[in-house]
Amino acid sequence: MFMRIVDIIEKKRDGKELSTQEIDFFINGFCSGQIFEYQAAALIMAIFIRGLNSRETADLTAAMTRSGDCIDLSEIPGIKVDKHSTGGVGDKTTLVVAPIAAACGVPVAKMSGRGLGHTGGTIDKLESIKGFRTSLSKEEFINNVKEIGIAISGQTGNLAPADKKLYALRDVTATVSSIPLIASSVMSKKLASGADRIVLDVKTGSGAFMKTLDESVDLAREMISIGEQMGKKTVALITDMDTPLGNCIGNTLEVREAIDVLRGRGPKDLTAVCLELAARMLELGGKGSIEDCRLMAENSIKNGSALKKLGELAAKQGAVYDPWDERAMKQAPIRYPVAARCDGYISSMKSDLVGKASMLLGAGRTTKDSPIDHGAGIVLFKKTSDYIKKGDILAELHTSSHDLIEQAEELLLEAYEITEKPPEPRPLILAYADSNTVIKY
Repeated sequence: MFMRIVDIIEKKRDGKELSTQEIDFFINGFCSGQIFEYQAAALIMAIFIRGLNSRETADLTAAMTRSGDCIDLSEIPGIKVDKHSTGGVGDKTTLVVAPIAAACGVPVAKMSGRGLGHTGGTIDKLESIKGFRTSLSKEEFINNVKEIGIAISGQTGNLAPADKKLYALRDVTATVSSIPLIASSVMSKKLASGADRIVLDVKTGSGAFMKTLDESVDLAREMISIGEQMGKKTVALITDMDTPLGNCIGNTLEVREAIDVLRGRGPKDLTAVCLELAARMLELGGKGSIEDCRLMAENSIKNGSALKKLGELAAKQGAVYDPWDERAMKQAPIRYPVAARCDGYISSMKSDLVGKASMLLGAGRTTKDSPIDHGAGIVLFKKTSDYIKKGDILAELHTSSHDLIEQAEELLLEAYEITEKPPEPRPLILAYADSNTVIKY
């Protein structure tokens, strides 16, 4: 059948359903260079506005998965469980959850991405550790998991390359927060990565791509459906991103905070979410009931085995120093305190503005080719529900340029809503979903 990309763009622009053949034509053409970036951008904008149905989303996921190699993890003993977050401000859960799961005997063979918009990527965070290699061959990747139970690598050029190209393009065309595009992106990587089972952390709120609980549940169900159709047991937690997770935003800062959690002295909100995600990974990995798995995850922090596992991971992937050595991390030379301008309770925080302020300081990308300042970011001293007085230090900005401070400070202050009364408490974990049910807490 003769096809032209302009006809496919027009068809989706007008809200019509794309065929399997048309979706395959788009992905194959975009990967081969026969379809240009501006044409792909037009189609993903049409998809963003018009949407895809379940069949189209499944076809898009399958085409993206087939666009490159699929990793065979069958030679690694045990049930391989992967975890993926849809991304949020201060979301460094992989750095905690993966070592916990590996320390408890569940193999973690994880392919991770770079930052998208104002959310930092796991690979960017790990590369703030001097010498840490995130580019591994398939053989090295598999051997590392066999030897120490864990490996975290960036997407290879041949692993879902269609997603890699679309991922970068969506970041700079305002088409990130689309359920079918997010679902196909996440699940194509997960399916190509070869894990047996998948735990999804779907963020919801002002700092997430999905702003409401209902949207986040819809995204979770879409991804669970794709996973189950492909024979992968998949479950999801819907977690709060109306307030940044933990106290640190930025690559080096987030690695240090993750280490604090593994030492048993991290922020309560980050620790709680990480322990529940780890418990769900252990449950899927056949380690017992969810209650037993929660206890197992907690014990891995108490006995130091999870922290030790992070050190093994860093050493195995080339880190010059242990990640908890001060010399190991890239630091920002400038630290600027941000003071409160009035009294009251912090009733809410626009997490997206906090993320954008961090991006302005250099911690994120404004274009797909922008460099990252690994030391840049924000340390929050006051968050939602805290009472503050005028002059109290709300946060500290970390950057390499004084020129970036003023705009970032104003954006950060705009994120805080101050009222006379404290806000109603909001749960950290709002829902659990699997193929059979959705439980809202």
